[in-house]
Amino acid sequence: MDVILQTPVLAAGLFLVGLVLLLTGAKLFVDAIAALAQALGVSPLIVGMTVVAFGTSAPELIINALSAYRGETGLAFGNIVGASTVNLGLVLALTAMIQPLKVEPSLITREIPMVWVAVCAFLILGNDRRLAAASQDVFSRGDGLILLLLFAIFLYYTAIYSVAKRALTGRAEAGFMEQVESQHRVPPSRSIPRYLIKVLLGLVGVSLGADWTVEGAVRLARLLGLGENIIGLTLVSLGTTLPELATCVMAARRGNADIALGNVVGSNLFNILAIGGIVSSIRPVALPPGGHADLLFLAAMSVVLLPVAIRSGQTVTRGEGAFLLATYLLFLVWRVSSV
Repeated sequence: MDVILQTPVLAAGLFLVGLVLLLTGAKLFVDAIAALAQALGVSPLIVGMTVVAFGTSAPELIINALSAYRGETGLAFGNIVGASTVNLGLVLALTAMIQPLKVEPSLITREIPMVWVAVCAFLILGNDRRLAAASQDVFSRGDGLILLLLFAIFLYYTAIYSVAKRALTGRAEAGFMEQVESQHRVPPSRSIPRYLIKVLLGLVGVSLGADWTVEGAVRLARLLGLGENIIGLTLVSLGTTLPELATCVMAARRGNADIALGNVVGSNLFNILAIGGIVSSIRPVALPPGGHADLLFLAAMSVVLLPVAIRSGQTVTRGEGAFLLATYLLFLVWRVSSV
């Protein structure tokens, strides 16, 4: 592999092939696991809160976990922050520009404030030198456990609220839970052997795809003289969020764009708390050069999310979507040019 990947074109080719294989394998694996669980009689609520919730961000989870295991923590950090920023500055922005988004009250009162908590925790835990007089800013294994605890609290609170809401009204309130449960509509079937074969095929695709994606990204960064966090912030983040972008854009074109904000908020919570926690638990993650700027921009975009959501009759307008997109693109150009 070292001999073959001697040019940026070949490294980029391996990255793209691996990314396609990873996304295809992850989709096949998650669909098969969700169908298998429901065929075995597992509650759709449990499936939604476990398999599907983790599955919607499976590419980011797998790439970052593998990067951490291999010691490429700069790539993992860049992808965690980058994917969350892409969700706000590209996925949400483009969807709103296609069709204005109606904001559900639960997102304003619960999910968006929880995003603020997650981002604040990420900022605090990533500032060891300023807050703890440490020699280096590192997300330690203890920090990872704190992030995972916060994610568990969010899941528990959301599940309890959803169950209570459904018991009182007969339906779940729109928001993270509804978005999670609606990701997969499994047709009635008891073809368990077929599901098992799809699970195995998905695992093979995910394993090979993740390995080639990480190898291609790391080699491309070295050949271009860039930090691994820059590749994670840009190419890897854009690649792994393509399924969410496609889903939201298609929903907007069909007149169902309102799922986009819940999708973005839920995905960012998962990226920051769950993936950030898992990666830090596998291997401590040191902040790469420019990492503080990336964190601060993510925090600024998250803070702006609430005013954007409550303005204009709780609707994200086309103009606000254009503002988010322009802000994201300007940051991206500044970040890459400053390397």
